[in-house]
Amino acid sequence: MTITITAFERSPDGGKGLARDTRVRWALEEVGQPYEVRLVSFQAMKEPAHLTLHPFGQIPTYEEGELALFETGAIVFHIAERHAGLLPDEANARARAITWIFAALNTVEPPILELANAKLLESDKPWSKERLPVVADRVRARLDQLSRRLDDADWLDGGFSAGDLMMVSVLLRLKPSGILDEYPSLAAYVARGEARPAYKRAFAAQLAVNTNKEN
Repeated sequence: MTITITAFERSPDGGKGLARDTRVRWALEEVGQPYEVRLVSFQAMKEPAHLTLHPFGQIPTYEEGELALFETGAIVFHIAERHAGLLPDEANARARAITWIFAALNTVEPPILELANAKLLESDKPWSKERLPVVADRVRARLDQLSRRLDDADWLDGGFSAGDLMMVSVLLRLKPSGILDEYPSLAAYVARGEARPAYKRAFAAQLAVNTNKEN
């Protein structure tokens, strides 16, 4: 059955890999599964046809036969469970890799998104200058903990897994802020993720969409 995902017709980040469809593209590239992409506009995301796939009017969505999924964590988990390459075979290692998927989305990403929103949506507020350092320190607190856990290892728990895919995707959002550079081990960890051939293919595919739109 053909896998179809949705992505922005024109990504807000201009194709820099921060839109969440990149995570799904990356997962599919890692497991060697072909897929098609249906591009949607911001207007189409709010229309009934798309809302039946994603009730919150966002991207990406994932369709395979009669199955329709939304939320990148659920989609990547499904891909990892269905195809070899993103989860270990050993039961305990598999469970730990799944735990890191949830940790990336539930523990590490929220303060990073809060920082992004503080910069993009609240910079004109009178209290922004006081709030921004507080939010940035919340991010650093998580990165302190994560860098201690990673230490000098290449990946979070043995070999590369879906947990690493999701964590690298989350940390990539910090690159413009410069905070990631304060943690050399995490910056190197993200660079290892970006160096993977599957990530490069996913990044190039998303960038091509936005580059073509500009031409």
